[in-house]
Amino acid sequence: MSAIVRSNHLNNNRPTRHTSHAHMHTQDFNWTLIRSFLAALEHGSLMGAARALGMHQPTLGRHIAELESQLGVTLFERTGRGLQPTADALRLAEPARAMAGSADQLARQARGAQARVQGTVRISASQPVACVLLPPVLVQLRTRLPDIHIELVVSNAVSNLLQREADIAVRMVRPEQGTLVGKRVGQVGIGAYAHRDYLQRRGTPRRPEDLLQHELVGFDRQPDIVRGFAAMGHTLTKDQFALRTDDLVAYEALVRAGAGIGFLAHYVARQSPELVHLLPLASIPPLPMWLVVHREIRSNPHIRSVWAALSTQLPAVLGS
Repeated sequence: MSAIVRSNHLNNNRPTRHTSHAHMHTQDFNWTLIRSFLAALEHGSLMGAARALGMHQPTLGRHIAELESQLGVTLFERTGRGLQPTADALRLAEPARAMAGSADQLARQARGAQARVQGTVRISASQPVACVLLPPVLVQLRTRLPDIHIELVVSNAVSNLLQREADIAVRMVRPEQGTLVGKRVGQVGIGAYAHRDYLQRRGTPRRPEDLLQHELVGFDRQPDIVRGFAAMGHTLTKDQFALRTDDLVAYEALVRAGAGIGFLAHYVARQSPELVHLLPLASIPPLPMWLVVHREIRSNPHIRSVWAALSTQLPAVLGS
């Protein structure tokens, strides 16, 4: 009978091969042809095998011919009932199935490895962000990605991503370095707040200029509050602050204790029902919140997963 290698879509002039003492050139062996061989063996025809694999019949025929050439054996003979496997084909069927099973197992393990993203991600954030915004977000993240470990760097200084002090930073300023990638995830609304006990004791300011007659909790070296008053047309020096600190957790604690009027992010003040939002119509520009990562490491699977989670969840917990 005519071998399949001599069928009408293959090379009709190729000489008959001897199946005995054939030697396979393993360095040229194409492992992907095994699927086509097993499909032809299972379905008994080129048409059935091609349909099962979703390929064209001539392509599958070329795969069989190439495999026969590489192995140095004839695998099928064409009969009126389709393809008849040769003794060599039956002998090679079992190791071929084992090879296909190993390939499937490798693919499953690769998919599993992708699903189980592993690694440690170092996140840098200011004290309020780290203490208020991030904890519920990180709880959800760890539930979804339990093999990712988080290192939380709590600092009010801007961590240097270029020096790899952190993998991802939550910043209130847009990154300017070309090697950093930033994504704006929302904005931080800011307001003047005081404890209700302080207001009972000192009265409630009705206009922005009334703030100057109150005890103000300010920053020591950080100039934002002084600049804010200057933008409203009021000259203020840090010596006019009743209490000063650059530690943001201590700053909030002072306001919450009734030490005076301070300027807090809305998401921070919401944690303390005893704080009263003053002058809600006063225009205090919100601060943008940025996620920042070094361009070179953003492609790391575990960093990319954390980046995606923060990008999705931070806007929800941030509010404005």
